[in-house]
Amino acid sequence: MIAFLFPGQGSQKVGMGKALAEAYPEARAVYEEADAALGWSLSKLCFEGPVEELTLTANAQPAILATSIAALRVLARKTDLRPGVVAGHSLGEYSALVAAGALRLADAVKVVNLRGKFMQEAVAPGEGAMAAIVNLDRAGVEAACAEAARELGAVVSPANHNGGGQIVIAGAKAAVDRAAALCKERGGKAIPLKVSAPFHCALMKPAADRLATELARVELAAPAVPVVTNVEAAPSTDPARLRALLVEQVTAPVRWEESVQKMVAMGARRAVEVGAGNVLAGLCKRIAPELPVAGAGEPDAIAALETGGA
Repeated sequence: MIAFLFPGQGSQKVGMGKALAEAYPEARAVYEEADAALGWSLSKLCFEGPVEELTLTANAQPAILATSIAALRVLARKTDLRPGVVAGHSLGEYSALVAAGALRLADAVKVVNLRGKFMQEAVAPGEGAMAAIVNLDRAGVEAACAEAARELGAVVSPANHNGGGQIVIAGAKAAVDRAAALCKERGGKAIPLKVSAPFHCALMKPAADRLATELARVELAAPAVPVVTNVEAAPSTDPARLRALLVEQVTAPVRWEESVQKMVAMGARRAVEVGAGNVLAGLCKRIAPELPVAGAGEPDAIAALETGGA
């Protein structure tokens, strides 16, 4: 079985999708549909930048989604690869739902544009922070976060269980700084992340509430293949459950390590990272070295898959 994996925020770069759109009408059509849905030129922002605009959360999220679906449409025409299961990292879960036929592209692009806006507006600039913790186990990170939260009466918690010994924490800046210091005392290493907001923690509750209103207006069908969700690290094909989990995902940690392990347990023997970059391939290499992950974000990568490469 093949798993299709879809990247999240951070994989954006100026020029993403440009070569695909120039080479394949299917990819061009995706960007045209996204531009029409948003009422402005997302394609121009993806292809030409500027990077400052592309990096804004409200722009990066639809840009990454559109690029993933552009690559997916080309992959569908040029190869016989079809997923038996799909999953996406944070934002990538929306791409996975489009790939599985549960969500229409135009709806997904509009929703993630708003999702990015809501997440950005939930916490004032400079008040939140995120940090990657390495060389410390899950129990140690969770204990450090709990201690810092108690000491300061502020939010800090694990936000991304990325695997391979990396856990990202998020919350109020002072609490993240204190938890990072406690992690160092326990033998870990803390790397501050350049992010615009503290994603996947309780401070995102206002964004989750606003997103729930928008998602209630969107049609969500049963996916053709199971979607392994970030919140539960388990497969689902229930539209109502998937909708609820998209809301919960905004404040809950991304359980990526367990998600990859679940797909392997379900029988995945190959994976394709569909879209820009190779972040997920790197994470999977550390989580499940036995699961080869091929890229599918550029014409040459798709050509390699067309000829049977992996």
